[in-house]
Amino acid sequence: MDARAREAAETSGPGLPLAVRELLAGGVAGGVAKTAVAPLERVKILFQTRRAEFHGSGLIGSFRTIYRTEGLLGFYRGNGASVARIVPYAALHYMAYEEYRRWIILGFPNVEQGPVLDLVAGSIAGGTAVICTYPLDLVRTKLAYQVKGAVSVGFRESKPSEQVYKGIMDCVKTIYRQNGLKGIYRGMAPSLYGIFPYSGLKFYFYEKMKSHVPEEHRKGIIAKLGCGSVAGLLGQTITYPLDVVRRQMQVQALSSSSLVGRGTFESLVMIAKQQGWRQLFSGLSINYLKLLA
Repeated sequence: MDARAREAAETSGPGLPLAVRELLAGGVAGGVAKTAVAPLERVKILFQTRRAEFHGSGLIGSFRTIYRTEGLLGFYRGNGASVARIVPYAALHYMAYEEYRRWIILGFPNVEQGPVLDLVAGSIAGGTAVICTYPLDLVRTKLAYQVKGAVSVGFRESKPSEQVYKGIMDCVKTIYRQNGLKGIYRGMAPSLYGIFPYSGLKFYFYEKMKSHVPEEHRKGIIAKLGCGSVAGLLGQTITYPLDVVRRQMQVQALSSSSLVGRGTFESLVMIAKQQGWRQLFSGLSINYLKLLA
């Protein structure tokens, strides 16, 4: 049986289609990966949002604080929403990419089919996936921001930190009841603004680094994985301030943030002025650490 016949058998045979099986397998793998780095992600969110109890405490100090106040489960607060987002985000991104790519080709028959087309279709598809799954990202941040029992350990700047949200559904219902649909999508703009430059920068860095790899090794999985990882990290570094703005917008109702009613770029400038430009990159080193992990 040749490769084409085998592929047809896999996609039309009994059970789930190949694309669905790959999506589910990728979702499970993504969920495991998210859970593995969840403690780092939680600390990063606390750094980005300037949670008073963790300001200046460093990574190890933050781990100690979380363990002392919330126990082992504290490292995974909000991770459920993050894992729940993986499969629908990946599915929407994949399906939207194929559809947008087809629409562009049909609408502009003379367009060159290559990296630029893939970049445009992929970026728009990424925006579509973000819009559809953003509430889970908001919930993840709000749950991770909550620090149970912070008052009992006597932090100087902390406020009473009762559990505002009891879980994913309670968080969504509470936000919608208080602020409507606008509240559920608060902070989404920075995500959308960052998609195209992130995708473009990642693609540029990937191709640039790959050009320095010897010809005989360029198609190897290690070279592709290495270039892709570093390219993604460089793209994240440049667009990271938008991520910080997004996180602070997401938790502004729970904090003493002065970003209420501010737009993305106005908030960016305000954070730089009031909190210092270093805050725009707070937690970035954790992204580098995750790459090594």
